[in-house]
Amino acid sequence: MSDRWYPALANFLTPGGSTPTPTPTPVGGCTATFKNVGQWTGGFQGEVTVKNTGAATTNAWTVRWTFANGQQITQIWGGTLSASGAAVSVRNVAWNGTPAAGASATFGFLASWNGTNTAPVPTCSPT
Repeated sequence: MSDRWYPALANFLTPGGSTPTPTPTPVGGCTATFKNVGQWTGGFQGEVTVKNTGAATTNAWTVRWTFANGQQITQIWGGTLSASGAAVSVRNVAWNGTPAAGASATFGFLASWNGTNTAPVPTCSPT
């Protein structure tokens, strides 16, 4: 919050001049990697590993992807699912949402497929 107020306040308090705006420091980041654990006719088991790539512990994370071939998640563990059509969003649960810098958390799911089962490409964002 101070990063937002300081420039405006400093400009107001500095007669005839302005203060350069400080560059915000990145809070952190994360990556998400998908693995097909097993596949059978009409179904598969997926696993996603979320790695904290930031310099500090995260407060929470969200992983998103879009299924390319109509796959649908039927069961999930280690995450909270929100899906709308092909769009999938998974948030952490209480016990795996705060990985330390460099640490990972994993969630898994069972899903159905028909015809083609293209692997999803997940993205992660700390929240």
